[in-house]
Amino acid sequence: MFMSPNLANSQDVINLRTKKGWKTLWKRIYIYKWVYLFMLMPGLALIVLFRYAPMYGIQLAFKTYKLAGIAESPWVGFMHFERMFAESAFWQATKNTIIISLLKILIGFPIPIILAILLNEIRSQTYKRTLQTVYTFPHFLSWVVVSGIVLNLLGDSGAIKKLAVLLDPSLSSSWNILYNPSYFRLLLVGTDIWKEAGWGTILYLAAITSIDPELFEAATIDGCNRWQRIIHITLPGILGIIVIMFILSMGNIMNANFDQVFNLYSPPVYKVGDILDTYIYRLSFQSTTVMDYGFSTAVGLFKSVINFAFLAIANYTARALGYEGIM
Repeated sequence: MFMSPNLANSQDVINLRTKKGWKTLWKRIYIYKWVYLFMLMPGLALIVLFRYAPMYGIQLAFKTYKLAGIAESPWVGFMHFERMFAESAFWQATKNTIIISLLKILIGFPIPIILAILLNEIRSQTYKRTLQTVYTFPHFLSWVVVSGIVLNLLGDSGAIKKLAVLLDPSLSSSWNILYNPSYFRLLLVGTDIWKEAGWGTILYLAAITSIDPELFEAATIDGCNRWQRIIHITLPGILGIIVIMFILSMGNIMNANFDQVFNLYSPPVYKVGDILDTYIYRLSFQSTTVMDYGFSTAVGLFKSVINFAFLAIANYTARALGYEGIM
């Protein structure tokens, strides 16, 4: 029978900034090593199965796949990369991916932070929990459901179009938000904020609750209003989490959310909405030619390398500015 350590007592809190604190931590881990191992096994198994095992297939980026298997497929060097860099559709998809991701970071990244601060300022716990539930609920809807909602609102027969046409009959022929390249990227950003902003507040609210309440009490006694407490206590208190989340967002810049784009885009908006993931999908499953797994693997490897480069640059910049990074 496993017995977990009792960490509830504040006297058991380990100060990891001291050498003694680290020794106490490792001693505790050694004593309860089987508990830690038992708890880590499912997570480690998932990581090995879905993160490390597929790395075996990376070699396909330098091979032409044959039915005999990956090991029996002939090496072709950098042929797939040469073809990839020569295709204009690839560069258009890369451009769209970066633009959409940057728009989501510039517009959408601050929203959960602002929302978490506003929720924290609500005094009624019942009202606060109700709002948290309302804001978090869209996260649990799949993009198939969300795209259906968007289609029913903004499509040719959607409720919003019918209302707009009722107010201005001339819009009956010009209303095409879902199929207008000028609005599609903003539509992606808006739906992403609506779906994920509430879920993103959970981490920031947890960080806010870890701030010493005595700081707020002292600021109130000194005459600080709510805005001043937010600027001088709340934001500095969660700045470390904000920096880490920003670094992780930059490291995911080449992934512009395939599920969202795939369920919302259409041929009229391919020019501004086709990202690398949908580009690979169309080559893999909608092409009339024989599927070339090597080429799609090369594109995926390219994405991973660029993501790592953005992650390293963002982490280095954060550390150069005096913030804690992730590496």
